[in-house]
This record gives sequence, structure tokens and C-alpha cells, in this order.
Amino acid sequence: MTVETINPATGQVEYRHELMTDAQVEAVLAAAQSAFPAWAQRTLESRGGVLRATGASLRRHREDLQRTMTAEMGKLRREALAEVDKCADACDYYAAQAAAYLADQAIATEGQRSYVRFEPLGCVLAVMPWNFPVWQVFRFLAPAFMAGNVAVLKHASNVPRCADLIARVLEEAGLPEGVFGVLHIDNEQAAGVIRDPRVVAVTLTGSERAGRSIAGNAGAQLKKCVMELGGSDAFVVLEDADLDKAVAGAVASRFGNAGQTCIAAKRFIVVETIAEAFTRRFVEAAAKLRLGDPAHDATTLAPMARQDLRDELHRQVQASIAKGARPLLGCAPDASYAGYPASILDAVAPGMPAYEEELFGPVASILRVRDEAEAVRVANDTTYGLGGSVWSGDAARGERVARQLQVGAAFVNAIVRSDVRLPFGGTKRSGFGRELAEHGIHEFMNIKSVYVA
Repeated sequence: MTVETINPATGQVEYRHELMTDAQVEAVLAAAQSAFPAWAQRTLESRGGVLRATGASLRRHREDLQRTMTAEMGKLRREALAEVDKCADACDYYAAQAAAYLADQAIATEGQRSYVRFEPLGCVLAVMPWNFPVWQVFRFLAPAFMAGNVAVLKHASNVPRCADLIARVLEEAGLPEGVFGVLHIDNEQAAGVIRDPRVVAVTLTGSERAGRSIAGNAGAQLKKCVMELGGSDAFVVLEDADLDKAVAGAVASRFGNAGQTCIAAKRFIVVETIAEAFTRRFVEAAAKLRLGDPAHDATTLAPMARQDLRDELHRQVQASIAKGARPLLGCAPDASYAGYPASILDAVAPGMPAYEEELFGPVASILRVRDEAEAVRVANDTTYGLGGSVWSGDAARGERVARQLQVGAAFVNAIVRSDVRLPFGGTKRSGFGRELAEHGIHEFMNIKSVYVA
């Protein structure tokens, strides 16, 4: 089967590739199975050396990776370069921290010795999305490799060259053959890979629908999985917030990566006494964003990754307007292939798609509330629980409110972002399990208790 990658900025076919045959998939899985024992037995120092070399290889190939991301999914040039740098830093971080994270942990018991040790599981299947086509992969790979696991990657079908370039970066860094493999396969083939006994665990970053399917398949095989799914993050603006900082954060969080970010602020919950002032400034700032060719530095808003995604977003916007939401900015497709301008909806209320669903694109929803208590209630009135932020002139007050948010990550006077030093993941329908930090490296390990009487 032939799959086409279409450039979001031009609508032109960028690349065509063939899905793998069953025999090719078998070869990748067999290579992973063969590579695991030796890789797991390597010292942390040895694996860390490969990971540091990977960071160096990423930096050497940052322009190639940028051009590929920009062509395949429309990422702004500067955002793509920053993404590569973040991946390289993550490699360095885990190479430096893994010894501490994976050291035996002594436990006081009645025995002579009791401790917990961490052992790799084997081959982990990673099913990754297109919106951060390099970072999402290394967010998993860096800790997984330092833990001694091997991995196979099923990347999104519209970023195949990103997957192949990642494999090239790893090969150049000296990663042994079979420790990492790319699978250009469809969803049906992926289901078969999950069922394969050589795959011991699965990690997914993607939609709630994909999570239900993959977690269900993995669960049926009693295989460990980590699910990082959708989000509808609240951006709570209290009446004492610094509006200059809050508006700058709102623009950065909602419109970065063309709004195609799970942890982007999507619901702007503003106390009514400052709602008019915040909304006016937000509209003025968002109106300055310029939609255009993501390869050009003058462009400040990228097109969406695919035309069908743009069309689905507009359907949600139109349905929300039909139910009473007020369009303040944008809210209509651009004339370009997959462009959608910076858009803001006001008077968003329950029953509207802009309130109930995740809007995965450059559309902000403003929800006006009476006070702090109502802000917390509305922030938590969602099936999602990935992240959220609180903006207040009183940091202690902001922290008190942040602690009440039912999310995996709560930020005060800062936008939600992933940081290799902090665990990342959600609650409710935003998934389960954690990536990054110490928690992430332990997800795909056998946490073994050893007791010596």
C-alpha cells in the first residue's frame, strides 16, 4: 500500500512510501529480540556513551530534521529547531541521571538485606503522533534506552521521513543494530505487533480514541502500557493577575505549534471583573500572528498539519457558534491548503464543542466566571486532565488554586510545558502512566524486590 505525505503549506505531495510487508515487520521484531540481551547487559556507562553520542548526532542533523518536520507536518522553522535541541538535551540528561535513578534502593526489613532493583523488560512498541515528530519519540527513547530496553516505532503516517531520519541519527551515534527499529505499518498491522509475544509493553501518545483501542489490545495481552492522550487544558486568570504576562502566556500556549499540542491552553477561564480587559488584549495580541509558509522566519503561525484536521476544527467552531459562542477573531479557514488563522470564541458554555471537546488547532475558548471558586469548578468540569495553569498576582494564592486542579501538571504564572526533570502525563481521559524524570525511566522496568534472610 502506498501512503502519501502532503506538505501542509503547499498542498503538494511531499513523499510517497510503501507500507511494510509482514516479512519486513517480522525482520524488525526478530532483530529487536536478538539485540535485547546484549543491550540490557551493557553497563550504564556504555549505554550512556551511546546516548551522549545521540545528542551530538541530533545537533549535527538539526537542520535536516527541521526541514523534514516543516515539510511533513508544517512546523515553524524556529519551533522545529528548538524541538531538536530539546531532544539532544534529554539524551544528555538521562545519560547523566540514569545511574542515580536506577541504583538499587535499600529497604529496612527484618532480613539481612532488602532492596529494590530495576530491570529492563524487553522490546517496547512506541506509537507516536505527528505534532512533535522528534520530541515525542525521544521523550520515550532516552529513558527506555538507558533502562536497557529496545524499541520499535510506529510513527504517524504523515511523518515517515522523520522516523527514518531518527533511525539514521541513532545509527550514526553507534546504537547497535536491532535496538531501534522503524515500522511503516497501518493500524491493523500495529494491532498484530501488540499481540506479538516479543513485544512486552506499549507506549502511545495520541487521541483518546487511539488510546482506547491500543490500551484495550495491550490489556487483552496483559502487557504494560503508558497512555498520553488528549487534553483540554484550563488557563485560569484570576482578578489579581498581571494581564501583560497572562496575555503573553495565553498567546504562546494556545497558538504555538498552530495550536496542535495536547498541553496547549484551550479553555481560558477568566474572572468576570477583568474578563473584558483580558479578552480585548488577547484578541489584539492574537491578531498580530501571521499565517504563512512555516519555512519563513517572518511566519508566526503555521498551517495545520492536514486539511482534514483543519476541516474538523472548523466544524467544531461552527457548531459552537450555532449554539451561542461569539466569534471575536478568525473562525474561518484560510485560503491556503491547511491554514486556519488565530481564532478566539467568547461566551463559550456547556453543550458546545468548544466546551466539551478538545479543539486541536489555533482556536481559543473564553469562559467567564464569577470568582475563584467557580473558576476551579469550571476548570475541573471536563473529561480530560492533562495540564492547567493559574495566573495570579499572589503566587501563594495561585499555588492554592493549582493544587485543586484535577490534572497531571499544574503551573502557576507559567504555561504548561514538558520538562525532562518533571514527570509528564495525565489523569481522567488524558491517560495514565508517566514519562520523563525518574518516574518515566521506571515505567518500563521490572521493579524487583530482593530479600535476603
